[in-house]
Amino acid sequence: MNPKGQQRRNQDPHQKPEEKEFDEKIIQIKRVSKKTKGGNNISFTSLVVIGDHKGKAGIGFSKAPDVLNSIRKSVKKGKKNMVSIDLVGANTIAHQVYHKRGAAVVLLKPAPEGTGVIAGGPVRAVVEAFGVQNIVTKCMGTANKASNVYATFEALAQLKKVKVTKPTEAKPEKKAEIKKPVATKPVFKKEIKKTVKKEIKQKTK
Repeated sequence: MNPKGQQRRNQDPHQKPEEKEFDEKIIQIKRVSKKTKGGNNISFTSLVVIGDHKGKAGIGFSKAPDVLNSIRKSVKKGKKNMVSIDLVGANTIAHQVYHKRGAAVVLLKPAPEGTGVIAGGPVRAVVEAFGVQNIVTKCMGTANKASNVYATFEALAQLKKVKVTKPTEAKPEKKAEIKKPVATKPVFKKEIKKTVKKEIKQKTK
């Protein structure tokens, strides 16, 4: 009896499948042939982009005798090469980025809400994996998919972190100190008479 078939029967049909932590996007799969003394060795290479659409993504490239194993290896490598960026405003990048990697040159610009993702296939896959929803991009170099993917990934990794400043708490106003009136000595009638006599004498002189 097949144990896998028994496991499928025992599974609850109403049970929801487990949600993946990261979405996977296959960019490129190539068939590679190598001549040896024993004949031709055939293998497959794959380039995969993974991301959580919340500012975190990674890229993986690997080689294996079959396609499935190649993709699995690429996903594992992508998880090891994760990079986090800060999304601002309408889920866009913080500032403009220009990056060159070999023959690939990419320009990424932030965009307001409603613009959408203006990008080609490989660049779009990387940008959307990070969760960017509004951006304008331009590839000015080679049309090679792998080169543009790596150039875009490195450009986004160069973005500066956005500093979050805490709101300053309003300090309570200090109450004005009320000065107590200084007690003055009472002026007696005798002292007043003396001062008046002195003034009269000075005037008569």
